[in-house]
Amino acid sequence: MRFVLGILVAPLAGMLVNGLVGGRLSKKAVAGIACVAVGASFVGSLWTFLDLLRLPEEGRRLSLILYPWVLSGEVTVHVGLLVDTLSGWMALLVSGVSFLIHLYSTAYMGEDPDYSRYFTYLNFFVFSMLLLVLADNLLLLFVGWELVGLCSYLLIGFWFERPQAAMAGRKAFVVNRIGDAAFLLGIVLLLLRLGTVEIQGILHRASDAFSPGDFTATVVTLLLFTGATGKSAQLPLYLWLPDAMEGPTPVSALIHAATMVTAGVYMIARLHPLFSLAPLTMEVILAVGTLTALFAASVAITEQDLKRVLAYSTISQLGYMFMAAGVGAFAASIFHLTTHAFFKALLFLAAGAVMHAVHGETNLQRLGGLWPHLPATTFAFLVGALALAGIPPLSGYYSKDLILLHLLGQEKGAAWVLGVGTAFLTAVYIGRAATLTFFSPAPRTYDHVHEAPPLMATAMWILVGLAALGGWLGASWGGEPLLRLLAPVFMERELPHALALGFAPVLAGLAGLLLAWAVYLRGALRLANPTLSRVVSRKFYIEELYQILIVTPGRRIAQGLAEVFDPLLIDGVVNGVGVLVRAIGAGLRLFQTGYLRNYALVFLAGTLFLLGYWLFR
Repeated sequence: MRFVLGILVAPLAGMLVNGLVGGRLSKKAVAGIACVAVGASFVGSLWTFLDLLRLPEEGRRLSLILYPWVLSGEVTVHVGLLVDTLSGWMALLVSGVSFLIHLYSTAYMGEDPDYSRYFTYLNFFVFSMLLLVLADNLLLLFVGWELVGLCSYLLIGFWFERPQAAMAGRKAFVVNRIGDAAFLLGIVLLLLRLGTVEIQGILHRASDAFSPGDFTATVVTLLLFTGATGKSAQLPLYLWLPDAMEGPTPVSALIHAATMVTAGVYMIARLHPLFSLAPLTMEVILAVGTLTALFAASVAITEQDLKRVLAYSTISQLGYMFMAAGVGAFAASIFHLTTHAFFKALLFLAAGAVMHAVHGETNLQRLGGLWPHLPATTFAFLVGALALAGIPPLSGYYSKDLILLHLLGQEKGAAWVLGVGTAFLTAVYIGRAATLTFFSPAPRTYDHVHEAPPLMATAMWILVGLAALGGWLGASWGGEPLLRLLAPVFMERELPHALALGFAPVLAGLAGLLLAWAVYLRGALRLANPTLSRVVSRKFYIEELYQILIVTPGRRIAQGLAEVFDPLLIDGVVNGVGVLVRAIGAGLRLFQTGYLRNYALVFLAGTLFLLGYWLFR
C-alpha cells in the first residue's frame, strides 16, 4: 500500500525534472532520469500487486484518499486512488510495457535534437495513463482521460515542423474531443441520477437505481461508449489513429500497445455492472466492435505503409476486445488487451528497427530482401506476426480463441463468423507485411543495413518472450492465472467448451498466412478485383463521407460566420463603441467654445438654478 502513490509520483517527477532542466543535461542523464522514473513506477506497481495477492480473495482492494477535491452540497469528490486486481494489473501492464519502450527510445531517438522534450512528454504520458487507471472516481478518471489526449497530441505532432505531423496531432485532438464531450455528458447524467461519481459508489448503487433496460442507464452507457469509440479508435471515430503514425515509432508502440487506445476498453470493464444493465448498449458495443474489426482488417490488406498496416491492425484488435465486452466477457477482453500489448509493442519496435536500419523507409513496395541482413529483427517480427495471426502456441491464439468461444457460448453466431473471417484477414495482412518487408525480392539496395543497437534489441527480446509465452496467463494448461485473478471483479459464468469449432480461427489464420505467401512471395495467385480493391484502398470512402457531411459544411459555416457574424456583431460592437464615443465627444465640444463669456454665462445659469431650488423647494 505504501507504494501506491509512488506509482504516479515517479513518472511525474521524471517529467518535471526533464521538463525544467533537461535542456542543460546530457542525453545520457535525460534518458536515465526518464527510464528510472518509469522503472520505479513498474516496481511500485509490482509490489502493490503482490500486496493485493496476499489479501483474501474477497478483500483484494486498496483505497487511498489524498484530499477532498469537490465539496458541493451533498456531492463530495476526493482525489483518491483505487487498486484492485483489475486496476493493479493494468498499472503493472502500462508501466512495464512503457519501461521497455523508454529503454528502446534511448537509442532510437539518440540523434534527435529535442531529446529532453521527447522524454518529458513520454513520462507525462505514462503518468496520465496511470492516473486514468488508478482513479477511484470518474471525475479524476476523466482528468487522466483528457491528459492522455493532450499527451497524444504532443507526441503525435512531436516533429511539428513537418506539416503532416502537425496536422495528425490536431486531427487526433479534435476527433477525441467529440467522444470526450459525450463521455463528460454521461458522467454528468450519472451524477444527477446516482448522486456520486465514485466508482465503488456507482457499482453499488447502479442495480438499485436502474432496472435492466432502464432508459437512463441506456443513454448514460451509450454516451460513455461514445467516449470509448473516440479514445479506442472504433467506428466511426477511428480516423485519427492511422494518421498518428506521423509520430516517432516508439510513440506509436506506446499509444497502440497498452496505453491510450485501451482506455475505452478499460473504462467499460471498470463500469461493467452499469453496462450490464443496458442490454441495448451491449448489443451496440458488440456490433461496433465486430464491424470495426472486420473493416480495419480489410483496409490493412491494401495499405502500403508498414506502420499504417500495424495501425489498422490495432483498430481491428481493439474491435475484438469490444466484441468480448459486448457479450459480457470482460475478463477475456482484458486478457486480449494484455496479449495485444505484448505482440503489438513487439511489432512496432521491430518495425522501428527496420526503419532504423534502412534510413526511415516504411513503404512496403520499397522494402524487401531484408532477412539476410536483419535475421534477429526478422525473427522478432515473425513472432509478433504469428501471435497476431492467432497461431498456437503464441499468446494471441489463447486470447482470440477465448473471445470467439464466448461468442459461441452467448449464441452470437453471426459475430462469431465475422470474427473468424477477421482472423483470416488478419493473417493475410500481417503475412503480406512480413513477406514484402523481409522475404520478397529487394527492389533497391540499402547501404549500411544493420541490426538494432543493444538497448533496442533488449526491449524487443523481452517482448518476444512475452508475446510467445504470455498466453499461459489465460491458458487452461497454465491454470488461467489472469482469468482467475479477474474472476472476482467480473463474476463471469463458466465458459462452455466447443473444441470442434475452436479450431476454426486457427485454420483461418493458417489459411490466411498461406494465401499471403502464395500471392505476395510466390506469385502463384492473383487477387484481381479492381472495383473491390479500389473501394477497400479508399477505406470504403468513409473519409470522403466525413469530408462531404462534416468537414465541407463545417468550413462553409465557419466561412459564413466569418463573413457575416464577425463584421456585423464582433466588429460591429467594437466599431459601434467607437462611434458612440465620437458622438458623445462631438456633443461635449458644443460646450467647450474657449470663450470666457460663455463659461461665465453657464456659471451664472447654474447659480440661478441652485438659488431657485433652495428658495422654492
